[in-house]
Amino acid sequence: MARLLADLTPLRVSASYRRLWAALGISNVGQQMTAVAVGLQVWDLTRSSFMVGLVGLFQLVPLVGFGLYGGTLSDAFDRRKVGLVSAMGLWLCSAAFLAQSLAGVGSVALLYAVVAVQSAFFAVGNPARQAIIPRIVPAELLPAANALGFMTWNIGFTLGPVLGGLVVAATGTVTAAYALDVLAFTIVVWAMFRLPSLPPIVAPGAVRPKAGWASVREGFAFLRGKHNLQMTFYEDMVAMVFGMPRALFPAIAAQWYGGSTASVALTLGLLSAAPAAGALTSGVLSGPLGRVRMQGRAIVAAIVVWGVAIAAFGMVRWLPLALLLLAVAGAADNVSAVFRTTILQSATPDEYRGRLQGVFTVVVAGGPRLGDVEAGAMAALGGEAFSVITGGVACIVGALALTAKFPGFLRYDAHHPVP
Repeated sequence: MARLLADLTPLRVSASYRRLWAALGISNVGQQMTAVAVGLQVWDLTRSSFMVGLVGLFQLVPLVGFGLYGGTLSDAFDRRKVGLVSAMGLWLCSAAFLAQSLAGVGSVALLYAVVAVQSAFFAVGNPARQAIIPRIVPAELLPAANALGFMTWNIGFTLGPVLGGLVVAATGTVTAAYALDVLAFTIVVWAMFRLPSLPPIVAPGAVRPKAGWASVREGFAFLRGKHNLQMTFYEDMVAMVFGMPRALFPAIAAQWYGGSTASVALTLGLLSAAPAAGALTSGVLSGPLGRVRMQGRAIVAAIVVWGVAIAAFGMVRWLPLALLLLAVAGAADNVSAVFRTTILQSATPDEYRGRLQGVFTVVVAGGPRLGDVEAGAMAALGGEAFSVITGGVACIVGALALTAKFPGFLRYDAHHPVP
């Protein structure tokens, strides 16, 4: 049984990792409460899935620019300082959401603006946070550390939407959800402050990386011909762009399952939490993941399962079964995420980790935002069910097509990491 459960060794051997792990887990709860609150605000103001989907577009544009540039900051400067500044910026954005709600502004444009600034700070900070982990955790514990990291991430995605829905249903307003997010991000700022100094590691005879777009180009030049690293990006983009129906959840909660305003808010929270609940379950039972050598095969299989589960979700109208299918999808996505992150950390030299994590941030965080736009647009053309089902099918086809183009990915061996 112990071999089946998550390996807690990284928490025992690294106090820095333990603090960061706990703080990010708490903040993820607050962030997902805010995500539910923003979606509900935009839906209440517009009654449009397309307008809710546009939240993703306003997140996407800063993610691309600042994610790539932020990766160069993590390679050029102390990663602790980069992470601390970005955490403080995210705290200010949470405070701005709270302030606009207290003031009763009711402006979709203002919500889009704050979302964009928040996305920019996240894009700068996330490469630093991910590149920090190989510096504070031994290499052989990276799969376990990543599994634990995604477990806390998914705790946030599980509890946050449900708590957000409950808080909104109980208070009749999104203000309390925003207030709890402010409190949660205060803890992240503290955890970043407590990290040791983490200046760049420069190999003997090498030139210290510099921040800037020239450094971004160097990162892409390193990626050229590195098919295993490229596939970690491509496969996730296929899954998130075509198979992520998150932007449709407000409309699905209202139109497929109905009920009072409080009932719709609670259903929305459950739909939003279900994928993360499945991911959390797979994280708790992640012990065997550390023993998987053929990690490329595991990624492809997991993404196909994700697509099948999402397509099936679009065909059902019984809420318990719908939640189960979303949970299966989330479990599969978590397996994919653990191995994609591990491949990126293991097969990338330290001097490129920040820049590659910048690309990873753009893909992992930007893909779902593109997925929001794609899902909203397809729903506008053919309805929510059409959008969900066709997206799941496109995910399966895309994942298998990429594997056919880059078959070497199926032979990736974790014992001999090759980029």
